[in-house]
Amino acid sequence: MSNTPSSMVPLGSVAPEFKLIDTVSDKQYSLQDLKSDKATVIMFICNHCPFVKHVEDKLVELSEEYIAKGISFIAISSNDADTYPDDAPHLMKQNAILQGYPFPYLYDESQSVAKAYQAACTPDFFVYDKDLKLVYRGQMDDSRPKSDIPVTGKDLAGALENILADEPVNNDQKPSMGCNIKWKT
Repeated sequence: MSNTPSSMVPLGSVAPEFKLIDTVSDKQYSLQDLKSDKATVIMFICNHCPFVKHVEDKLVELSEEYIAKGISFIAISSNDADTYPDDAPHLMKQNAILQGYPFPYLYDESQSVAKAYQAACTPDFFVYDKDLKLVYRGQMDDSRPKSDIPVTGKDLAGALENILADEPVNNDQKPSMGCNIKWKT
């Protein structure tokens, strides 16, 4: 288990466009297809990472709550499935169904989307406003595997609450921490 932090892309950066296959529906989606006119959460996750598994239940709960409020959630896995077969698309589909993901779980086989977003770890969270400008990047909360800190999602939820209240998101943001993205060699 590694401790790779988010790259903390500059706030105000525009979300890079993409077209990826959703492993559950087998449909191709672009960012324009999935974005919200309120806010869009793009998260880089995977099946095997203990950091993702640690927050997965709360992530599903939070996404259900905020999708109901008009915010889009998009999950992307960019891991090399040849080296990490647990992250293969057919297993992504199984995991999404098993966990009840209410959001698309896209596969970035070329890893070009992860590179464009400067994603570094799983989980890595990016929140974009209605104009697809970055307003939050970093951790879901302070909890980590084997810590005594409960998973609350407070940092991510706080940013989303600010957006819904039409208030600025606090610029004091902590990097996410997790397994590094498994890059192809």
